[in-house]
Amino acid sequence: MIRNNWTLEEIHNIYNTPLLELIYKAATIHRDFNDTAEVQVCTLLSIKTGGCSEDCSYCPQAARYNTGIDVQALMKKEEVLAYAQKAKDAGSTRFCMGAAWREVRDNRDFDRVLDMVKGVNEMGMEVCCTLGMLTEHQAEKLAEAGLYAYNHNLDTSKEHYNEIITTRTYDDRLQTLDNVRKAGVTVCCGGIIGLGETHADRIKMLHTLVTMPQHPESVPINALVAIKGTPLENNKKVDIWDMVRMIATARIIMPKTMVRLSAGRTDMSVAEQALCFMAGANSIFAGDKLLTTPNPSFDEDNIMFQLLGLKPRESFKAEKEKLKDMVEA
Repeated sequence: MIRNNWTLEEIHNIYNTPLLELIYKAATIHRDFNDTAEVQVCTLLSIKTGGCSEDCSYCPQAARYNTGIDVQALMKKEEVLAYAQKAKDAGSTRFCMGAAWREVRDNRDFDRVLDMVKGVNEMGMEVCCTLGMLTEHQAEKLAEAGLYAYNHNLDTSKEHYNEIITTRTYDDRLQTLDNVRKAGVTVCCGGIIGLGETHADRIKMLHTLVTMPQHPESVPINALVAIKGTPLENNKKVDIWDMVRMIATARIIMPKTMVRLSAGRTDMSVAEQALCFMAGANSIFAGDKLLTTPNPSFDEDNIMFQLLGLKPRESFKAEKEKLKDMVEA
C-alpha cells in the first residue's frame, strides 16, 4: 500500500529493525512492486562546472573553496549530445545534465539548456536536469522542451540543513520541488549521508520525502565523497551498513520509487553493491564521473550486471505501462 502519512515513529522503527530482518522486509516489498532484476542506468554530465556562489559544505564546485576544480563555461549543444549518444550506446536510458548554478536565470544560457533538453529527448532518452532553484515558469519551459525529471536534493533534515548550507533555505528547496511538480515534470530528490548528521536526521529527511503529496519518482541515496578543500574534507567514510539501512528503509516506505545507489560507489565492492540492490536499490549512475567526483566506469558496471544477473531498465517504462493499462481497461 502506497502511503503518504508515515509518522516519524514508524520510520524510526523500520530504520532500527535488526539489519538482516530489515533487508529481508525491503527485498520482499521490492519484489512485490518492481522487477528486481531491472536497474535503471543513468548518466550525469556536468555541462557547466565550478564557480558556484553557494556554500554547500560538501561541494567542490563552490567558488569559495579551493578544491582544484577549474571553472568551465556552459558546454556546446553538440558536445553534450555526443556525450549523451555515448552514454546511450553504453546502456544508459536516462541522461542528466548538471550546471553549477545557484538558480536558473532567464538568459541565453537557459535557452541553450532548453535546446540541449530537446536534443536529448529526441534521442529517446529520459532527460533530467539539476540546475539549482527554479521558478514555476522556468519549470514549465523545461517541461515544454521535453524534460522528464528534475533533480533537486534535500541533502539532509531541515534541522541539520543550516550546518551544511547557509546560502539558501530548506523551504527554497521545497518550493523548487513544488514548481517542478506543478509543471508535470517527475521529481528526483534524495540526500547525502555522512554530512555529520545523526540517525534521527536521516529519518527526518526520509519523512519529508515520504509525506510529500506524491512520492518522488526517484530518490538518490548518496554517500559523502569527502573532497579536499571543502569544510567536510575530514569526515569519515560512510559505513556500507548505513547505506544499506537507508536504502532498505526508503524502499519499504516508498515501494514504487526508483531508489538510486548514487555517489560513493567507487568505494564499494561488488558484494557491497549487491547488498544495496537486494535491499531495494534499482537505479545507478554510470560513467566515470558524477559531475566532478569519480564513479565506476561503464565497463565495470557491465561486468557487475552480468555477474549479478541484472539488466538495464528501458526508457519511459512507467509511461508505457500506464498506456498499456489504459488500453487493456
